[in-house]
Amino acid sequence: MDKLDLAKTYKSYYSAPTEPQIVEFEPIRYVTIQGQGDPDDHAFSQAAEALYTLSYTIKGIYKKEEQDFTVAKLEGLWWVDGDVSKALLVPREEWRWKLLIRMPDFVRAESFEEARTQAMAKKKERGVISSIAYESLQEGVCVQMLHVGPYATEPETLEQIDQYLAEHKYRIAGLHHEIYLSDPRKVEPSRMKTILRYPIQEIEVVEG
Repeated sequence: MDKLDLAKTYKSYYSAPTEPQIVEFEPIRYVTIQGQGDPDDHAFSQAAEALYTLSYTIKGIYKKEEQDFTVAKLEGLWWVDGDVSKALLVPREEWRWKLLIRMPDFVRAESFEEARTQAMAKKKERGVISSIAYESLQEGVCVQMLHVGPYATEPETLEQIDQYLAEHKYRIAGLHHEIYLSDPRKVEPSRMKTILRYPIQEIEVVEG
C-alpha cells in the first residue's frame, strides 16, 4: 500500500526559496484550532498536541481503508486586533493564532467527526479536542519566502518580503502564515526552517 506524502506531492506548498516568490494555491482543507496568547504558554502547546492527536486518529481511520498518509507539518496563522502592522509591538499575550495541519483531499467530514469522537474518548483534554474544526482555506495568490534561523529573527525576512511587494506593486491581503518545516526540539535555532507566506493583491495604479 502506497502512503501519500503531502510534502512530496505538493512541493510548491511545502518549499520556498530564500528570496520572495509568488505562488498560487487552490482551496485546501485543514484541521484547525484557534486561540490567543504567547506561543510559549501551555495553551499553545496543548492546542498543538490536540491537533496532532486528531490528525493521527484520522490517519488511522484511512489506513484501515488502505488510504494511508503521512501527517503533514504544523502551520500557523497569526494576527492581532487593530493595526496588523504593529503585531510585533504588542505584548505576546495579545497575539491571536490559528494552528493548522493540512489534510489529504480524500478526507471526508464524517471521518473527521468520527476521529474527533474517538480522540475525545481517549484524551483528558476533551474540551481542547472538541474545539478543533475541519475547514477550507483559500489564500489564492501569495508571496512566500524561506526563513532560516530562530523565530526571533523573522522580522529580517519579513522586511525583504515588504520590499519585494513594494517594488512589484502588491499589497498584503490576508493573514501572516507560517509553515514549520523544522522541529524546534530537534534542530538548533540557527538552522530552523520556516516558510513565511502572505496572501496578496495587486495595487491598482490610477492613471492621472
